[in-house]
Amino acid sequence: MDVVSMSLQQTDSGGSFDWHTAPARQFVITLSGTLDFVTREDKHFTLDPSILLLAEDTAGGGHSWRLLDQEPWRRVYVVLAPGADVRFTAEVQA
Repeated sequence: MDVVSMSLQQTDSGGSFDWHTAPARQFVITLSGTLDFVTREDKHFTLDPSILLLAEDTAGGGHSWRLLDQEPWRRVYVVLAPGADVRFTAEVQA
């Protein structure tokens, strides 16, 4: 799959980020930490190291998150090239 860039980031435990959109269509791969992730449609789900998130909300109301545990949130961002074909089956948490 065509990608533009990859980067690693860390947020210390206790971190949160209020409403924002994804800066680009990207995968977010959690390496450590557990988050409560909320969409503008008030859908809550947990992101932990077993979850691969495809962030596509580059416009509109976006999402927010907050760390739930004492671990730092370590993650990899994989920014997809425009029009990149993502071939996997999404499993949506209830």
